Amino acid sequence: MSPRPLIPHRRELILDKAEELLLDVGFDAMTMQELASRVGIAKGSVYREFATKEKLLDEVLASAFARVQQSAAARVGQDRPPRLSAGYRAFAEGLVEEPLLCAAFLDDGGVFGSQVSRITDGRYRERHLGVEAWIEELQTTGALSTRIPAPDLALALSSATLGLLTAARTLGPFDADDLQGALRALEVMVGYLET
Repeated sequence: MSPRPLIPHRRELILDKAEELLLDVGFDAMTMQELASRVGIAKGSVYREFATKEKLLDEVLASAFARVQQSAAARVGQDRPPRLSAGYRAFAEGLVEEPLLCAAFLDDGGVFGSQVSRITDGRYRERHLGVEAWIEELQTTGALSTRIPAPDLALALSSATLGLLTAARTLGPFDADDLQGALRALEVMVGYLET
């Protein structure tokens, strides 16, 4: 018996359909069987690509975040390191264009359920340390004031950005324009520290 032919781009198709399903029903209601049906494959084929629903979500999130990073990098252009305010502007614009991540900020809990709060692998800390290194570099080159130490400014900015993930639960619903406005406010605030 010959081996079954590989379906080209099956993994990408699964990820695309998983993103659609997350937006339609949310993580908690999403089933691997429904995902398999949408892709047009057996449930076992989904599990061969992704051992668990949580691992699938991790990869869907990583893909969406990578798209935002690529979009932001294209927006800031060749400036290295990019100005902090320009980086926030580019991130805000990319985030609002990325339906899954925008939904995560606007729909606290519905799209990802409680799964995002269970992430303990250090990815948020890694991103925070990247912001801190970026601020330190800008301060070293004289592009950013040193009035606020880099670790303190990075913690304030990271906390404000991550705080937007729970804003819908604590402050009530808001829309994509509100989200973009909040991120633009951070852009303006850090702009005052730029030289």
